[in-house]
Amino acid sequence: MESVAQTAEGTESGRGAACVQGKDLAYNVFARSCPSRGTLEHVTGRWGSLTLGALHDGTFRFNELRRRVDGVSEKMLSQTLHALERDGLVHREAQPTNPPRVDYRLTPLGREVSERLLTLIDFVEGHMDDVLEARERYDGTRES
Repeated sequence: MESVAQTAEGTESGRGAACVQGKDLAYNVFARSCPSRGTLEHVTGRWGSLTLGALHDGTFRFNELRRRVDGVSEKMLSQTLHALERDGLVHREAQPTNPPRVDYRLTPLGREVSERLLTLIDFVEGHMDDVLEARERYDGTRES
């Protein structure tokens, strides 16, 4: 079997354009056709990351989740939840009640992803003063 370095167009880091798929083989998000790219998009997109972060706190019904993820439309939240469920990150449980009740929660894999996202979110929030200063400097040089 080729190593990741050999498979990814001869690069040592394994971050070239190739994508090897299958059990015990590497996936390469930098390769256009690699399925890992789609999952990364679902996880790191605006609504995916906010939804995963919100679900870290527990199980929520759709409208509760929509209120927690301020600004998301019903359609976008629905699409996001479907994508995250398909990727195995979110569990959807429909209860046979009248009216129907649907709860969403993280799977163990989704919990691990959300914990990593929350670390990034905490970092970004903690460094916003630096970011805002950088924006001011940048904008000041562009306006001159």
